[in-house]
Amino acid sequence: MSKKKLQICKKKQKKIANMQKKAIKICVNGKKEVLLQADLYVDIKFDKQIIMKNVLKYLLIGMVVLGVSACQQRELNTRVSNTTGWSYFDPKTTNFEAQEGVGNANPVGMVQIQGGSFTVGEKDEFLTAPRNNETRTVTASHFFMDKYEITNLNWNEYLHWMEFVFGAVAPELVDQARPDHTVWREDLAYNDPYENYYFEHPAFSFYPIVGVTWEQAMDYCQWRTDRVNEMALVNCGAMQIPDFKALNEEIDEDGKEEWEQIHGYELVAYEKPSEEDPDQTVTVYRPSYEWIRDKFVFNTEKYKMNDEYVPDYGRHPRQDSYGKPRKVTIADGIFVNGYRLPTEAEWEFAAYAPVAGDDGLTIEGKVYPWSGYHPRDMSKRALGQMQANFVRGRGDMMGVSGALNDKYVITNPVDAFYPNDFGLYNMAGNVNEWVMDVYRETTFQDASEYNSFRGNIYSYPVVDEDGKYATDSLGRVKIAWTSKEDKRDVRDGDRASLYDTDFPLIGDTTGLGNLEERKIDITDILAPRITKKTRVYKGGSWADRIYWLNPSTRRYLDQDQASSKIGFRCAMSALGDQIPPTPIQ
Repeated sequence: MSKKKLQICKKKQKKIANMQKKAIKICVNGKKEVLLQADLYVDIKFDKQIIMKNVLKYLLIGMVVLGVSACQQRELNTRVSNTTGWSYFDPKTTNFEAQEGVGNANPVGMVQIQGGSFTVGEKDEFLTAPRNNETRTVTASHFFMDKYEITNLNWNEYLHWMEFVFGAVAPELVDQARPDHTVWREDLAYNDPYENYYFEHPAFSFYPIVGVTWEQAMDYCQWRTDRVNEMALVNCGAMQIPDFKALNEEIDEDGKEEWEQIHGYELVAYEKPSEEDPDQTVTVYRPSYEWIRDKFVFNTEKYKMNDEYVPDYGRHPRQDSYGKPRKVTIADGIFVNGYRLPTEAEWEFAAYAPVAGDDGLTIEGKVYPWSGYHPRDMSKRALGQMQANFVRGRGDMMGVSGALNDKYVITNPVDAFYPNDFGLYNMAGNVNEWVMDVYRETTFQDASEYNSFRGNIYSYPVVDEDGKYATDSLGRVKIAWTSKEDKRDVRDGDRASLYDTDFPLIGDTTGLGNLEERKIDITDILAPRITKKTRVYKGGSWADRIYWLNPSTRRYLDQDQASSKIGFRCAMSALGDQIPPTPIQ
């Protein structure tokens, strides 16, 4: 090929590359190659010998690339055991299945938090402050945390599900999930609108849920875990979406026997007015509470542990190496790890957001989730604006009319104000937030240097007389523990908290003559204020002074009590060191 023809070919090739159009077909026909494109036809003449040289060159490059990749391949793999030499996924042997490349399933509505070491505890001197948060360096592992606090809308979704599933057969379970509206009552304040409308009215849909106990918050976390995993199985085709219409299905006498034979549970009889004669009643049958609890309600642990609990397979069920349908396992990477309340150390770490700069250093001594010592924004984008919802002084809840500062007399929407460096909203102000820890004044002096937490109870699943896993009232695997597995009091230095009493604190001395029938503890000795059921809450609220907006401050309340100033958000542990998470399979 002449030098001139070669230059022409190079120009045409450059033109093709600049247009960035994908070739549809390449035809090699002796001495010419035709590139067919959308509206472009370019004829380029090649010498046959040059084509062969190019082919050999690219084959050689490909072999080198394959050789390099083979050299860099990880020695550990999921095809052959590195300890026994036996092959995995071999139907001729035990057919052991080994998964690879399965990361964290991305939790809905959460922010990934890369862990690290930081200084936990008080960040400033307050002479009148309680000394219950001494400083210490600890390490938090990677985890996820909700971007926003749980809202009234989120809780209404939960309550609606409870009413739909259990309302007709176990209304007491629905009542247990209801928030306490009376937390808004104050003897010398008119808060009736909040008591009557805050939870249910759409105007407050995106405001934080309050009036829920620590126990209710933990139940919500478990419910959320089950619903997310249930939807994950439906979306991947491993199971069918539950037939919620079956809960309200009315079965007549003719279909009763067949239904009971298929499902193995008895139906419950109901009386209803006859359609032909309203003065007369007819008997119809509906699914029983036991069937709903054991078979209808999806629970992650029940699905994984109970071989007899097998929901109907979907369009694309998982299969073993023999081609038989099977249930999804943890190794498939479909299940989320589990929603829960954050530990106190995790919450404090997430609030401060100690993210290192380009120099690899973090800012120590931050007093609030934002930078600086001032509650007002000092940046140009929002100079002088309040950065959280709290009380500035006696009677000053939101500023003056026409020039409101934080703008809210009680709580605010969960997406109000700017987020911190982790992208979390309202980590100071708005509402305090429950954390998972049991309160002890000296926790951080005794807790581990990593993943610090007080409140461990090493439980085990309950097995019934037939050797099957028992379920609790909500259809979850029932758990139990012994006193040896209860570590809530370990190394707390307070023997009084070991007494598990429910003595009422009665100050009236009348009727003391009959001590045998009435247990009275006037001096509050047998019923200490801090027990194994006393939980930590943090963050400060709309009704608190700015001191409590410091993430290191800590207060406590019994786990069965609620307040108009306490809400919560969920957290989730990250699996392995995969932050950011990898796509699920």
